[in-house]
Amino acid sequence: MSAIPAIGAQAGTRGSAAAVTAPRGDRLAEFIEVEKVYAGSVVAVRRLDLTIGRGEFLTFLGPSGSGKTTTLNMLAGFERPTRGTITLEGRSVDRLPPYERNIGMVFQNYALFPHMSVAENVAFPLSVRKVAKPEIAGRVARALDMVRLGAFGERRPAQLSGGQQQRVALARALVFEPSLVLMDEPLGALDKKLREHMQIELKQLHEQLGLTVVYVTHDQSEALTMSDRVAVFESGDVAQIGTPDALYKEPASSFVANFIGENNTLEGKAEEISGQTCLVVLGGGSRIAATRIGDIRAGDVVHVTIRPELVRPAVAKSPGETQVEGMVEGRIYLGDHQRLLVRLAGDQVLSVKTGPEAPFANGSKLELAWATADCRAFPAQPRH
Repeated sequence: MSAIPAIGAQAGTRGSAAAVTAPRGDRLAEFIEVEKVYAGSVVAVRRLDLTIGRGEFLTFLGPSGSGKTTTLNMLAGFERPTRGTITLEGRSVDRLPPYERNIGMVFQNYALFPHMSVAENVAFPLSVRKVAKPEIAGRVARALDMVRLGAFGERRPAQLSGGQQQRVALARALVFEPSLVLMDEPLGALDKKLREHMQIELKQLHEQLGLTVVYVTHDQSEALTMSDRVAVFESGDVAQIGTPDALYKEPASSFVANFIGENNTLEGKAEEISGQTCLVVLGGGSRIAATRIGDIRAGDVVHVTIRPELVRPAVAKSPGETQVEGMVEGRIYLGDHQRLLVRLAGDQVLSVKTGPEAPFANGSKLELAWATADCRAFPAQPRH
């Protein structure tokens, strides 16, 4: 295996990140009908089929208890699936212990040894693999240079900032040249500014070194910023997997629509179905047209979603648009834009993102419009 390239080295070809599943020849890891059940009845992960492309940055995103960390732990070898198969490099790893899987791990709490120097921490995975000492020194130096900590080798972890400790943990995960790097909420302990800086650094390392990364987070902005693909977990299932752009613009369920980015959700009843268009009557009597997603029939209760930035004050109605009237009851000035809270008939509220200069006073009536194609209707209770 070649040595870790320095920052700026060309990493070679990355896996196809745009596809929902990687081509078979580019698949580094695969979950095949994997389930994890605790205490005989608590299903943490349910019949998971998932592929991880070689060279991609795949994020597991979801709320607490959704199954994302359990899935990561099964891939790492810290948990064993109750049923199903996990493969790495084309072979089953279900019975392999973690240290035989050639996987690097980065944790939220860094997991550094406080009594060891930075260099000794980074060298630890090589020592347990019985790598020769002269080779260890060279590989540790390259790994520390890679994360821009070459001058910090003699320090102890307590003498470093949180961001520096996280980079040491990353160097330790990469020093033995793993086929896959797993990261479990690695930036969760950092403040907002440092977290955003580390997001950029991690993404640059991924691209420059051609790493394959599986990343766990509950932070949707982190997932959208860093990932080639995102798997959104909901109650042990993958609700949707795709590129950040596809998840944001084309959510497959109301859960995904509300979990990814800011969103408005209105409740109403489907009055008429015409192809992929659904005419919905809201509680106050307003009628809106939306793109139908899933099995919706006339009379069903539906949830209609529309992004705040896609709603605008109406000037004149255009074909393919919906218009509704409401009353402004709140305004938040945010410098480059403002947020309006507009209450519709029937007491449902829309959040509207608009330019900072538009003068909307509380209590004023406002006509709103949006394109039917930007509005999506989901069944409130999907049929099984």
